[in-house]
Amino acid sequence: MPTRPAPIKREQALRILAQTGISPSNYAPPLFRLLWRLGSNVPPPHLLPFWQATLVLGAFFGPAWTALVFLFNHMLALPVPGILALLALALLMGCLFGLSMAAYYAYGRRKHHLPTWDSLCGQDQSK
Repeated sequence: MPTRPAPIKREQALRILAQTGISPSNYAPPLFRLLWRLGSNVPPPHLLPFWQATLVLGAFFGPAWTALVFLFNHMLALPVPGILALLALALLMGCLFGLSMAAYYAYGRRKHHLPTWDSLCGQDQSK
């Protein structure tokens, strides 16, 4: 499968992040690399606004964590909670994880004095 060229703003942001000393696995985590490979032009997590980081990270983690809990619960033959309990658990875990990771990335953004996504001067291919 041929790889798509990365948008200019994202490449500029990744160069800036690489110069901070932040680990590449931190500023380009697997979920974001997957989204980029699928053609999404989502900014690196350190440059996402707080609410967007919460939404992106929580929307992935909540259902994934709940599916694992359901799988292990089923494998151990424990009583399976109702579908509403699973949905509530997914929502709760997604919110907690999303908020905590958004706070972590916001802290890194402030600590390293990173620019906002909108202040980068590359062309945005999503518009």
